[in-house]
Amino acid sequence: MSLDTPSAASSWSAFSVLVVDDEPGMQAILKKALGKRFAQVDTAGSIEEAEELRKVSHFDLLILDINLPGRSGIEWHEAFEPNGRRSDVIFMTGYADLDTAIQALRAGASDFILKPFNLEQMMQSVQRCMDKRLMERRNFALERDVERTYPVDIIGDAPKTLAMKQLMSQIAPSNAAVLVQGESGTGKELVARGLHQLSKRSGPFVPLNCGAIAPELLESELFGHVSGAFTGARKGREGLFRVANNGTLFLDEIGEMPIAMQSSLLRALEQKAIRPVGAEKEVNVDVRIVAATNRNLKEEVEAGNFRRDLYYRLNVLTVELPPLRDRKEDIPALIHHLTSMLAKDLGMKTISWAHEDIAAMQTYHWPGNIRELKNMMERCILLGKPPADYWREMQAEHSGTPVSQTAVETTSTELLQGLDDPQPLEKQTAEFVGELIEAYPLDWPLKEVEKVHIQKVVNAHDGNKSAAARQLGVARKTLERKYKEWSEEPKDKG
Repeated sequence: MSLDTPSAASSWSAFSVLVVDDEPGMQAILKKALGKRFAQVDTAGSIEEAEELRKVSHFDLLILDINLPGRSGIEWHEAFEPNGRRSDVIFMTGYADLDTAIQALRAGASDFILKPFNLEQMMQSVQRCMDKRLMERRNFALERDVERTYPVDIIGDAPKTLAMKQLMSQIAPSNAAVLVQGESGTGKELVARGLHQLSKRSGPFVPLNCGAIAPELLESELFGHVSGAFTGARKGREGLFRVANNGTLFLDEIGEMPIAMQSSLLRALEQKAIRPVGAEKEVNVDVRIVAATNRNLKEEVEAGNFRRDLYYRLNVLTVELPPLRDRKEDIPALIHHLTSMLAKDLGMKTISWAHEDIAAMQTYHWPGNIRELKNMMERCILLGKPPADYWREMQAEHSGTPVSQTAVETTSTELLQGLDDPQPLEKQTAEFVGELIEAYPLDWPLKEVEKVHIQKVVNAHDGNKSAAARQLGVARKTLERKYKEWSEEPKDKG
């Protein structure tokens, strides 16, 4: 990447540099050269002056002369403190002392440059430091994100699903804020990830649930803070705005954000700059905001719970997610996708559900939307229970009635296995024979008993022959063959 390209400048725009040199001319040259690429470049003539600047701002890079009045650069131990916010350090010196160079590198310096040097040499050293720092930020973002394995495809071809996909492809290239609205469980984060992927932005996708962060910590989480900004802030911290630079910041549950924080967010969106807590200077950032909520923000605005100006700033582009009940045509494809994904995650074999299993789930209202469907499929896979069976049990649980009403609920084998109950054998046998007599006459041939029993089991499963076959312990083809034989039997002329 060329040092003069716009992409180089923009990729460093969220970083800050401090030049420490007692020569005003060197300060001026480096500040002018670095100022074209960095949003913040400060200068100091001594370690003491540099420490005062570090109290109010964090610097990602220190360009430090070794020979300074008072404390030398190598003696500035605070710059090399091993904490999560340490700076990269490039040493400069006019003396070609090998021992000094070794001492500087052992102290933790990133590079060592001899004076006099040309700017190209310095900028190449700066680029190596910034490339490493960018990689650290992206790794930090990936720790919060599962984008590498998280599916971003919108499954389904229902009319409303296709319209949503078309809208996403149209608005993704824009840098404007997007508001994603929909019921809980409709896949708002999935849409946000899809927008980021389609946008081709070079930075990471960074998600934040605004409702999961304590209000007093939200500002620091978003904008970062400097060391000593508040009680307990022993170390400085980058906010998620800086982590998401050149990428997408997804603010889930934006309706949960406190009013006071909404004002700070609005300013950040309008100025495209943030001020870390406790800092005096702002830092420019290039972040695309995607916000999501299951609340009606218009109603929240009217109720005074959400700032009207922020609502209009976020609502430049809107994606409305349809509930699952309005896109039931997608359920078969969703079931296939979720089954394959969950089986892989659970380390189990992929299951092929019967047509009756899938059809049974298309009659449900699905108030929990795709999240509810996913939870149900996961239970079915773990329990090895066909969705149609689980579905009937769930309906029975909601209605308070038994799953099925059949004359015979058990097989003779199950009844015989129950004869080891602590009851007199004569009583158990009498009860067993009584149940058989109640189920069918004793003079029936075995073929007729088989036919009646199979039909009752099929009826108990609401006509789902696949589920009935599983309960009977036979293949579905066996049931189909039985039904075909019965249909071909001659009618009783009597």
